[in-house]
Amino acid sequence: MFIQTEATPNPATLKFIPGRTVLDGGTLEFADRASARRSPLAERLFDVAGVTGVFYGADFITVTKDGSDWQHLKPAILGAIMEHYMSGAPLLADGTVASDERRDEDDEFFDEQDAETVEMIKELIETRVRPAVANDGGDITFRGFKDGIVYLNMKGACSGCPSSTATLQHGIQNLLKHFVPDVVEVRPM
Repeated sequence: MFIQTEATPNPATLKFIPGRTVLDGGTLEFADRASARRSPLAERLFDVAGVTGVFYGADFITVTKDGSDWQHLKPAILGAIMEHYMSGAPLLADGTVASDERRDEDDEFFDEQDAETVEMIKELIETRVRPAVANDGGDITFRGFKDGIVYLNMKGACSGCPSSTATLQHGIQNLLKHFVPDVVEVRPM
């Protein structure tokens, strides 16, 4: 098994590409050891000293670290990923493949009168923003729309990334304002 690695715009996060499907649909984020109990692989990764976050995308895993050096962490992380896939263990302990997206959709907020605007916003995020963000080892999801402000949730490599503010304000905000005149601002949530 060959696992590729890629740098992300967030220096504290590295993208690992195992060359096979990681998650069949959506994304999953484990921000701490307690949430990792749901996934044997995430638990293995949190056993590596210095790992502070794990994120699953369709075909990648991003790992976030504390101040530790990647040179020391990377071999242990590669070993944990390889051991997991060689063991044949399921990605999730309960065998489900549920993602964070269902929960995100349940927590969305917007006025019903803005439903058409929200659909345009979601379509742009889905087709133009998410693919680019996934290339950087993260994800971004719609959370709400109120008074012209779009609220987005950044995950994986995007969460805590030094350039995330610029991505939101100059990239995503400009895109949404161009196509959806009701949008006046984009904020992280």
